[in-house]
Amino acid sequence: MTFVPTAPDAPAEIRLTPSVTAAPYDHPDARRLTQALRAEQLGLYGFADDPDTTPEADFDPPRGLFLIAHLAQEAVGCGGVRLLDEHTAEIKRMYVSGEARGHGIGQYLLEHLERHAVSRGVTRIMLETGRRNTAALALYRRTGYLPCPSYVAGRDHRVNRAMIKPLGSSSP
Repeated sequence: MTFVPTAPDAPAEIRLTPSVTAAPYDHPDARRLTQALRAEQLGLYGFADDPDTTPEADFDPPRGLFLIAHLAQEAVGCGGVRLLDEHTAEIKRMYVSGEARGHGIGQYLLEHLERHAVSRGVTRIMLETGRRNTAALALYRRTGYLPCPSYVAGRDHRVNRAMIKPLGSSSP
């Protein structure tokens, strides 16, 4: 399954047309991108969750989905969604490589993951990011996510930011 999103409001000089493809969580591009995410988090915070501890099956359809974004055949971004319960999904491992940032690729991934969650009957979607990840926080706020209490036991509120968004028939 490949999707070619466009950004109608993006200026022509920065409009990129990535392809977004579903892939297994253990796909080599997924591993490379999630490890790049971890390396970035280690640099920002001095610690990070190991993406290898997330069970691959969490992203197996129909209860989950893992996507990889490509530009000119190069994998430049990824993200996943998994069901937490029958009404709640979680966005995980959202990442866009440095050279591909600022072109709407993260938002393309997020919108597709939200559409998948809606197709599974989900009515709310949650995620977690770090307080120093200002670009991600801005994206999530801009797309309707609101701060919420942490839903992951043991998280440090001085570092982690949990967010939630209601989903419904008018969602992406």
